[in-house]
Amino acid sequence: MQDLLTLGFLAALLGAAWRLATPLIFAAIGEVFSERAGILNIGLEGTMLMGAFCGFAATFATGHIGLGLMAGIAAGMIFGLIFAFFTITVKANQIVVGAAINLLGLGLTSFLFRTYYVSTGRGVEIAAPVRIPWLSDLPFFGQAVFRQNPIVYSTVIVTILATILLYRSSFGLTLRAVGDHPKAVDVAGRSVAAYRYGAVLLGTGLAGLGGAFLTLGHSNQFVEGITSGRGFIALAVVIFARWSPVGAFFVSLLFGLFYALQLQLQAQPMGNVPYQVFQALPYLMTIIAVVVVGGKTVAPRSLGVPYNER
Repeated sequence: MQDLLTLGFLAALLGAAWRLATPLIFAAIGEVFSERAGILNIGLEGTMLMGAFCGFAATFATGHIGLGLMAGIAAGMIFGLIFAFFTITVKANQIVVGAAINLLGLGLTSFLFRTYYVSTGRGVEIAAPVRIPWLSDLPFFGQAVFRQNPIVYSTVIVTILATILLYRSSFGLTLRAVGDHPKAVDVAGRSVAAYRYGAVLLGTGLAGLGGAFLTLGHSNQFVEGITSGRGFIALAVVIFARWSPVGAFFVSLLFGLFYALQLQLQAQPMGNVPYQVFQALPYLMTIIAVVVVGGKTVAPRSLGVPYNER
């Protein structure tokens, strides 16, 4: 237990928290765009699974991590297109379609993995850590926190770009209006459906990237159910972050901290405490976040409501 109080432990914990929060950051920021446009996509889990599998399969076939990441994004956007067609064009219930996407992602990735890859036993080369000059040389925390792979660092860039796009562009202004007052956007002569399609495709592309990170930046192998509920946690992050990209980044880091903490605690002698208690920490945090913050936030007014254009 004394090891838990050292600077080395804290540094390792913070570094692991950022790394483990990376898929949540991508998925949550993507879902911010989707929900800001009035579309509730609970199919993030299945979308991330598909991104993880396609990223692994593309890298396995080509040996190029960049192509694997692109494949993960493309897989997420394909699932997003399916989701958008049924929820925006057909106007089916968004919860039902999202649940179907989750089942499709789980079943399809399991089938494809068992059919083509489970017997190979081979993994892929993952993205290597990169030093940041000066920051990586800081005592105690430099090597642990600022020696990550480029995908982890890119979360900062994605957060900044998402914030600029959402709050400092005409696209973002119209997108937020679509989620709050779609009729006003329609009357102004802009297509509500087009903006909602764009938001969903952007969101699922980022979710696919988050899934691809799990196989190309964290683990070197695809495992059935590798997302372990991260898609559902990302939905809670969006609520906790009040539909803000910057908020999603920092709240995801908080959840990543709980992921990292439960892994560290499992390695410590804790008497007769079952390790499942520590594994439940991130999910317990999710429930607490939704209960405490959920009733105090104001969601986009048209969230989950289909719109019939003139």
